[in-house]
Amino acid sequence: MQRLTAESVTLGYDQRVITENLSVEIPDNSFTVIVGPNACGKSTLLRALARMLKPSRGQVLLDGEAIHQLPAKKVARTLGLLPQSSIAPDGITVADLVARGRYPHQGLLRQWSPEDERVVEESMESTGVAELADRYVDELSGGQRQRVWIAMALAQQTPLLLLDEPTTYLDIQHQIDVLDLCAELHETQGRTLVAVLHDLNHAARYATHLIAMRDGAIVAEGPPSEVVDAELVERVFGMRCQVIDDPETGTPLVVPAARKARKVAA
Repeated sequence: MQRLTAESVTLGYDQRVITENLSVEIPDNSFTVIVGPNACGKSTLLRALARMLKPSRGQVLLDGEAIHQLPAKKVARTLGLLPQSSIAPDGITVADLVARGRYPHQGLLRQWSPEDERVVEESMESTGVAELADRYVDELSGGQRQRVWIAMALAQQTPLLLLDEPTTYLDIQHQIDVLDLCAELHETQGRTLVAVLHDLNHAARYATHLIAMRDGAIVAEGPPSEVVDAELVERVFGMRCQVIDDPETGTPLVVPAARKARKVAA
């Protein structure tokens, strides 16, 4: 069994069901990316995997145990989350925000230590925000803030890291910077990453395992090179396209049909 799984879960908000009887296993040591159209349930699934949303049926398992029955600090030492919208407290510096990632490791018998200081410094170094340590978070650009939040998640030192749309509101350069950083964390530190992304080409380039969703169900999953083709894109997104090899990476590259071609087909 993989470390993080969902077994026959039904998820929703109040009386509105988003996904029903859904099962998924996140491959260990993978960079898994969940894609799909708006309101298909991808962020809802991520919230359930992160213990932020309790299934009305079924269960999410972390290391074989029901995640909602585990102590919060135990989960936080195993699984880190970068939510879709992160708001820093007013007047907090970069170093102080990153240091909050060490909270799950604190306790009555273990307070702040040189080890905590080392981890915070290394997390800021690895995300390229060390020189911003004394700056206030609300003074930073969107790309810088996103790196700071990732640094805080890294400071938790969790083997599993979940990211909900980490590139939203970022320009193309900062999108690539953040995804390069995620890929590096996966490759050099062996962390299991799960991210929700809107851009299918980014997903195909960076993911080692892709999960495609539509209408609350998983349509396909596997390595992008094996699952991303024109048929899948039309089935999931309702868009005609060609899928070619990315000239930079050899991964699938989705080229939408031109407007005139779509009109002729219609």
